Amino acid sequence: MDLHPGECIRLSGDAAADGPPDQLYQVIGLDDHADRLWLRRWPLARHGSPVFELALSQVRSDAHRCLPHPPSANHCRP
Repeated sequence: MDLHPGECIRLSGDAAADGPPDQLYQVIGLDDHADRLWLRRWPLARHGSPVFELALSQVRSDAHRCLPHPPSANHCRP
């Protein structure tokens, strides 16, 4: 999967495991060489959303890309 910082995705099976299955996450950073990805919940909470790390291999290829703006229009791209 070709991800870019700033994109929003829905994780299949919610790999983050602490959110509802339809939760959006914004890609903060990627490190292909170290197989790491940094995400935060979207939309942001009032006092920010903590960033967490996942292995890129945990993000399944069927994760859905979603438009980050506006937060009320959480439309995913096919």
